[in-house]
Amino acid sequence: MNVQLVDAESGNHLWAERFDKPIAELFDVQDEIVSRLANTLDAQLVEIEARRAEHSVRPDAMDLYFQGIAHLNKGVTLEHLTQARGFFERVLALDPGSIEALVGTAIVDYSMGVNFFTDERAASLAAAETALNKALSMAPQHAQAHMYLGVVDIFTFRAAQGIAECERALALDRNLANAHGWIGRGKFHLGRAEETEAHIHEALRLSPRDTFAYRWMMVMGLAKFWLGADAEAVAWLRRSIEANRNFPFTHFFLAAALALVGQLDEARAVAQAGLTLQPNFTIRRFRANPYSDNPGYLAKRERVYGGMRLAGVPEG
Repeated sequence: MNVQLVDAESGNHLWAERFDKPIAELFDVQDEIVSRLANTLDAQLVEIEARRAEHSVRPDAMDLYFQGIAHLNKGVTLEHLTQARGFFERVLALDPGSIEALVGTAIVDYSMGVNFFTDERAASLAAAETALNKALSMAPQHAQAHMYLGVVDIFTFRAAQGIAECERALALDRNLANAHGWIGRGKFHLGRAEETEAHIHEALRLSPRDTFAYRWMMVMGLAKFWLGADAEAVAWLRRSIEANRNFPFTHFFLAAALALVGQLDEARAVAQAGLTLQPNFTIRRFRANPYSDNPGYLAKRERVYGGMRLAGVPEG
């Protein structure tokens, strides 16, 4: 199956994808093809609409929303998050009841908190939870709002509850590939890293070109790291950085893994690349804000601190 996306106004070719499947299995894989198309087209259309909106003299709420999502899709950095928030706030000024903009601000808030872009981590996560609960009070069946509420739960020591929210999101939208990834992350936080791999593979299978595929590659690397499979961890973390070089955490984790397998020179270079992206990152700040209170998870985390030290990450 060959699929093309063409601009109907200009006739310009924008995107193409080829799906190769045995004809005998066609009915078995049709859901996978639909899901992969939906996930790929989502990112492509957001980018196209955002570029179009940039030239609008009087952008409406949807124009602003697309620009906000486009900035989120560029990568989780302080600059992109700040720009995205500005667009979502402008949407809410035009339409205070915009569910999509509320979810957008929640994504910004949880991202600011879990990625240590602010010292007010708890406040950022609480703000995200408030926005998502407000969105769900207006749209109880909004799949993404349930998924991101699950994400907030996962990062606030309520991983089992977060997994349940992500499962509810999948019940509402089975094409929501990222929900599979978050379930894998939730199980990782529960000290069940050995169960993470299947969920990450499902997320990548349904959306192999997902804007946030690098995040699931990083989670897979972390799961391997926690399980002591350091060489596999290094491979997955390298893949994550190749997919997105602008996410500082992956650099710090790869630096730690490289240091523990004896590749100290590269570990130090990778750590420095991470510090260039996020100069205020320290082992102390990372250690003071664990993602889980599970004893098994916390015990394995000690290896990461040691690897980071060897790689030259500041103690703080």
